[in-house]
Amino acid sequence: MEHPFAELIDLSVSKLKDGYSECILEVEERHFNPHKVVHGGVIYSMADTGMGGALYTTLKKGETCATIEIKISYFKPVSAGSLTCKTQVINRGKRVATLESEIFNNERLVAKAMGTYSIFEIGAS
Repeated sequence: MEHPFAELIDLSVSKLKDGYSECILEVEERHFNPHKVVHGGVIYSMADTGMGGALYTTLKKGETCATIEIKISYFKPVSAGSLTCKTQVINRGKRVATLESEIFNNERLVAKAMGTYSIFEIGAS
């Protein structure tokens, strides 16, 4: 699936299966904030993209999803290496799903996010 924003930040999805996804990103200076560490928005975008990807693996034909809310906690700054976002569906109801993402810098946990997504039929209002 084409994803222009993910392409903009060089985020790629490396695994998608049964309510699970993994996204990876190689840290570059263009991802930095003024303090020379990865901007929180880059890490947030990894979680949001990972959650959408994981949830998409559970959708039926004609369904789509959208973010309702995401809460993220940042634990450690990142200035080099790679970031990996591992996401799994925690609960999937008929119209709402809850997901969890963990973002690692190499093997070190740097952030964790919980998100809620709406599930609806394409074209439904």
